[in-house]
Amino acid sequence: MSEKATQREVQVVFPDNLKGGAYSNLMVVTHTKEEFVLDYLMVTPPVGSVTARVVISPGHMKRMISALTENLNKYEFKFGKLTAAEEPPRALGFQPPAK
Repeated sequence: MSEKATQREVQVVFPDNLKGGAYSNLMVVTHTKEEFVLDYLMVTPPVGSVTARVVISPGHMKRMISALTENLNKYEFKFGKLTAAEEPPRALGFQPPAK
């Protein structure tokens, strides 16, 4: 078998109901040994709702963090350095997972 990777074209279908995206102003991350769960929320006190949930393997989580870091660096190179958004004044009813 050749060591050169064979590239295949993958046809991706983008469902109409997802084309507009989902807005999120808060994310809660939980995990088990086998998976990470990313819950994206839209919070407008006093209520909030989950707008999307993504479940991924630890290996894909590592790759996703790498891709996000690379793209953040490209963004900052093009548009200037970003500062992290301030933490909300209170926990908005969500607590971080116990360590």
